[in-house]
Parts: sequence; C-alpha cells; structure tokens
Amino acid sequence: MTGVFQMKTVIIAVVGSKRSGKTTTVEALVKELSSRGYRIATVKHISERNFTMDTKGKDTWRYAQAGARTIISVAPEEIATMEKVSGSISLREILRRCRGHDIVLLEGFKKLVSKKENIGKIVVVKSAEEALQAVRDFKPILAFAGSYSTERLNVEPPYVDALRYPKRIADIVKNSLKRGH
Repeated sequence: MTGVFQMKTVIIAVVGSKRSGKTTTVEALVKELSSRGYRIATVKHISERNFTMDTKGKDTWRYAQAGARTIISVAPEEIATMEKVSGSISLREILRRCRGHDIVLLEGFKKLVSKKENIGKIVVVKSAEEALQAVRDFKPILAFAGSYSTERLNVEPPYVDALRYPKRIADIVKNSLKRGH
C-alpha cells in the first residue's frame, strides 16, 4: 500500500508455544491485511534439525548435492528460491529477503525477537501461565490471541480471537504501522 510517501516495512512476530494457533493467526492476518492492499511477506521458523523443503532425488535436490548454493525453481504460477546455508542465518539477512513488502509477519523466532523493541509481538497462548510468562519475556506485545482469553488477567495488551475477529487483529497491526513497530 504505497502512496505519496514511502512507508517503512513493519515487522510483526507471532510467537507462542507449539500448537498454540500461531499459523492460524498468521493466516487470518495475511488474509485480512492483503485484502486491504498491503504487500505481505511471511517467514516461518522451522526448528527441526536437518529439515529440507526439497525432495530427495528431484532435480533441485540433485543440483544442491552437486554443489549449487542457490537453486531457483520456476513453474507457471510460482517461483521458489532455495539457498543452502551453513549454520544459522541472522534476522537482518532474513528481513533483507523481504524487501519491497509493507508488512513482514514472522512466525516463531521467539528467542530471536523477544526483547527487540522494533518488532511488535502478537503472543498466541493456551493458558494463563503462558500469558503471564509472555509479559515477562516479550517487549512490546501488541496483542494476545489463541485459545486462552487473557481478558480475565490484569494484563495490558488486548486479547483478540483472530479466527473470529480478523479485522480487529489486523487493525492492531495497521495501527503499529503508524508507530513503526
């Protein structure tokens, strides 16, 4: 959504425990924000060791086995770039690959983003304990989401059921555009 002024890319991390509803929350945000005209990039953290998106034996896998560091697959309606890296990649390097987008939604990466003040967090929780721990661990928290409603707790960020009220959680992200989170 570019206009007369160039908007800074806003980074939002959706964090929470396994099976808390992070993907569902990201999906709701992407659907709602893209329908409003924002260009969205999503980045999914996969912590599983030796995970690959490639398929053993396929041409792209074979190219990597032969030594290619970057492999690009082009299909009629999709282009995929796989980059082979040794070790972990920095957040700065991940975000560099998302240039040209209005909003970058990070799913996971909780240790990497926990105290980064320039990255707003939506914390997806399953219990009061998770919510209270998140208040200690994450700064800033824009909202809580997930199967546990934090409304009964005395915590500042609002709770939004992202599945039932995607417009509401998208508005929170939109407001963070103005603040530069």
